[in-house]
Amino acid sequence: MPCVPLVPENNTHVLAEFDCLDPLLAALRLDSGRLKCTCLAVSRKWLALGTSAGGLHLIQREGWKQRLILTHKEGSITQVACCPHDEDFIAVATSQGLVVVWELQLERRGRPERVSVSWEHRGQAITALCWDTNALRVFVGDTMGKVSFLRAGSSKTGKGSAFVIFPVQTVTTVDSKVVQLGFQDGRLLVSSLSRCYICDTEKEKFWRVGNKERDGEYGACFFPQNRGLLLGQPPLLYCARPGSRVWEANFNGEVVSTHQFKQLLASPPLPLITNRDEPQYNETQRSPQSVAFAKLLYMGDQNLLTWTDSAIFIFTPQNGQVLLWTEVKDIAEIVVYRSELFCLHGSGRLSHFTLLSAERCVERLLRRESWLLAAVVCCMFQHTITTSRARKCIPIDRLEHLKSQLNPSTAAELIGQLEEVINKLEPLDSASSSRRSSISSHESFNVLDCGIYRVISRRGSQSEEETGSLTNQSVSEEERLKDFSFVQEEDNIDNDPQSSERLEVERSEQGLSFNLPLSFRPKPPRIALQAVKESVSSFMKKTTEKINTLQMNSELWQRPECRDGPIVEISASTTADPEKMENVVYDEMSSTEADLNELQTATNHAIAQIQDPYVLLDPDGLEETLLEWLPALEKVLGPVELLTVQLTVSGTESNRSIPIDDSEYMNPFREQQDASKLSNQLYSSCDHEEDDSHCERELVPDHEENHNEFSNGFHLEPIRVNPPKPVSSELLVNLTLLAMLYTEHSCFRRRQSKYTMSCGTFLRRYFFLLDQERVRKMCLLCHRDQPDVHSSFIEAMQELTQSNKVADVIQRGDLQRSLRSLRELQPCSASTLLPHLYRLYEKHGEAAVRSLSQFHPTITPADVMAMADQNHFLAYLDNLVQSRAEDHKLSFIQSLLDPESLRQDWLELALSNDAPQLCDTLTPSGDPRWHSHCFSWGYGRLLSLLIRLPADLSSKQAMADSCRNHGYWMGYLYLCNQLQRRSEVFSTICQLDDISLLEEPEGVAPQTLEEWKLLIKLSQQSRVSSDHVPGLNGGGWSDDSGVNARKVSPETLMLMLARSVGPDVALDVLEECGVQLVQSPHSQLICELLRVTEKRQRAIIQTMLDRCDRFLWSQHA
Repeated sequence: MPCVPLVPENNTHVLAEFDCLDPLLAALRLDSGRLKCTCLAVSRKWLALGTSAGGLHLIQREGWKQRLILTHKEGSITQVACCPHDEDFIAVATSQGLVVVWELQLERRGRPERVSVSWEHRGQAITALCWDTNALRVFVGDTMGKVSFLRAGSSKTGKGSAFVIFPVQTVTTVDSKVVQLGFQDGRLLVSSLSRCYICDTEKEKFWRVGNKERDGEYGACFFPQNRGLLLGQPPLLYCARPGSRVWEANFNGEVVSTHQFKQLLASPPLPLITNRDEPQYNETQRSPQSVAFAKLLYMGDQNLLTWTDSAIFIFTPQNGQVLLWTEVKDIAEIVVYRSELFCLHGSGRLSHFTLLSAERCVERLLRRESWLLAAVVCCMFQHTITTSRARKCIPIDRLEHLKSQLNPSTAAELIGQLEEVINKLEPLDSASSSRRSSISSHESFNVLDCGIYRVISRRGSQSEEETGSLTNQSVSEEERLKDFSFVQEEDNIDNDPQSSERLEVERSEQGLSFNLPLSFRPKPPRIALQAVKESVSSFMKKTTEKINTLQMNSELWQRPECRDGPIVEISASTTADPEKMENVVYDEMSSTEADLNELQTATNHAIAQIQDPYVLLDPDGLEETLLEWLPALEKVLGPVELLTVQLTVSGTESNRSIPIDDSEYMNPFREQQDASKLSNQLYSSCDHEEDDSHCERELVPDHEENHNEFSNGFHLEPIRVNPPKPVSSELLVNLTLLAMLYTEHSCFRRRQSKYTMSCGTFLRRYFFLLDQERVRKMCLLCHRDQPDVHSSFIEAMQELTQSNKVADVIQRGDLQRSLRSLRELQPCSASTLLPHLYRLYEKHGEAAVRSLSQFHPTITPADVMAMADQNHFLAYLDNLVQSRAEDHKLSFIQSLLDPESLRQDWLELALSNDAPQLCDTLTPSGDPRWHSHCFSWGYGRLLSLLIRLPADLSSKQAMADSCRNHGYWMGYLYLCNQLQRRSEVFSTICQLDDISLLEEPEGVAPQTLEEWKLLIKLSQQSRVSSDHVPGLNGGGWSDDSGVNARKVSPETLMLMLARSVGPDVALDVLEECGVQLVQSPHSQLICELLRVTEKRQRAIIQTMLDRCDRFLWSQHA
């Protein structure tokens, strides 16, 4: 990697891109050539995106989630503005000159409503929108120089309140196009092509800013002075001038000074900090730039922003300096919220930039683990990184850790530069105790920002004196950790109150907090050993207390006084004799080999039996073989029962044993809870004042209830992903074969099965024996009938992969980093990838599902369908199909249909989501509504592919019925045409009343005169019974001729027929159908033209035939 150049010391800030918004645009389908983003606005809560199709997407900035889509049929969206003091209101301008104010009503969970509409600028391009900073009022400017305002009524205060005075009024008309509008403290700033104007909206007075005119697009904006000593001062205003100049004027429009930035812009541009490209800084000076600042925006922290199509400029006008300028390609528009910039490019792509200091940029990059980019910024901005002020956000430890993360083979030169930066670091200056000042001069110490003295040892080790110094001074370690701006992982702390108190005492004695990890500093060896010692002693103490408690409970359970009621026999497998315990352990070890041999024999016998095809292919025979083998497996590899309660009821012959699952006892760090809980259940109903007989009567119901709780469902069984004892590889192969046969056979043979253990119970108990990929395929086939089996499989796989670093990345909540980590896992099996995808879906929902198409074919649609909600799965399927080339989409979606029945399921799903309301597409009688085929369907592209797939007759009939029931008329017409139900096609077209549906190639044209006659009769019937209104569903036209030209009427049908067979034949067909047609002048003219054309064609044909005839006779002669 080449040497990183240094930027000049007057450059302290950068523009950085931390978030990529390309996945957001892909999810909104705004990355296609047909539909793209045209304008944008931003507020504290919203990012609003206007589209070329008239839609306004409202994106919640927290999590980048789409909340609303506001549609407009009056053209594409050209301007949008969010209300600064009430984010429930948003103003929109369309290409036809309409201005709409929407009230979102999200707090009351109501539907968005158009509270005000203005056609004041009809036919003009609206160039600027600006909200009043105090009232619900929007100022509008257009290309003709007209400025108006629109009052927004609110349902919060009553809709009538907005109409006390005229809701739309014209403010003024300036001399030329309005370039930019601004509003502050009751005054409106208007910037045109030639001048800037100020309007006092309360007193209705106007005056110009300055005396000199200009020619071109130059912006202007107010500049609030609300910081420090300037607090309470009236705002300034800045107006752009030719030649990279900016006027500074007071609130009354009097020019105070002129700022000249032409020479300052000769400095080289700073690089954009982004993961897309490596930052490149060219130290070569440039020639002075004469730039026309088309718009000026106030940016947080007293900065002024402007841009051209190829660069972004940020000034600090108070001192007349350039904070930075950066080259960015193809800029169309920029909006600002505080220090964040949202940039819309000419191609429709979005970028999200942040203005921040170099040290804060490094801190953010370290938090995102962008090691290489963070190191480059450190080396490029050494003058800011090495200052003592930067230690607050970038401690020395973090830079040391950054250096350790770089690859020496590829970034050796960068590591060397970073070491130079670390050597130049200055400690944080502070006027603290004399102890600090007396030692800070020593060259082997470094003073951290919290006052801790860090020993710098280049040998990589620490002496005992240094360790003691660190231990003595670590009392303020928690204060230092509070100042860290990066996120640290917290250890799990025991919830036992005694251990918590003991831990607090140890902290006070040791002076060091063990439960807070220092991510960038290793613990001293002496302190680490002390922590291990305390942990072991705590474990021994807890184990001793647990054994004593069990022993005490076993003595209490054997109560000879209980004679009147049923006799309860309780045995506890605990002992306090060390010699007896050793004998028991020895006996268990000696019996392990015998048990394994017994299991080996039973397994070999079962394997030999299933070699016989008559046994393997016979469900009853296979079931009998597996049931004979199961007891041996249970005996050797079954779950260990540490505590068994045997209930013997006097007067009966039944002895009941209650297995208590004590898998939690295997964890020595758990508190002793289960034994005391069982004791409390046995004696909770027995008070000291009650007699023994009452106590005995209460025992039996408790045990029966406990027994039912454990036996009714397998969900109480823990999943075992690791074998309880070592098994040879040869035996393990045979056990896996038999275990998979048992699992699959018990899963698909539920009704006639004699299996004593259900599939779900067997899976949870012996998951360590199963083939994960076969279990996954089995779960995909049965997940609807047995969801508990599928959930158990996912739970087991999540437990197997919980220690993977990818799981930690997913838990942090960064979707892009999580997807990158999952891509790095590949190639891997689907069963390994699935648990991580489930974690990702639980964390991010639909956004995660839309990104899963990149893991195809490892993850199939069946996997996603079992994991996600139906509407989320549909978004995934649409993204997956649309990611293929256009000519391969049909064959690709056909390859996904396994089984074929999925076609109908997916069609129903696509018809039910993001679809028009049924009342808009169907009449109460079930017929098509007028022009209801013009509605847009959210998954229309997917629907068109599904109905065009090859299918049998019954499948096509089912799809046609589904399309009709949901009002998807384009699909219904296509399928009816495929099924040769042409009369239904023509009847539907007549009810939809759109002549374009009869035009090829997309339409269905009549083929014979009989079909034309049928169509004419149907159109007559439809015209008689039709109750439609022109203009409904966005299908209206501006004049009657346009309406009649697109309707399915006898006249339009006659004209279509006349084009194919001639006007005379067409009129004869109308007469045969009994239609008395009074032709309009337009149709008469067309008929005459067709007659003339027909005669000319006949004459030309006759002339050509004569010439051919003469030529042939001449050749014959």
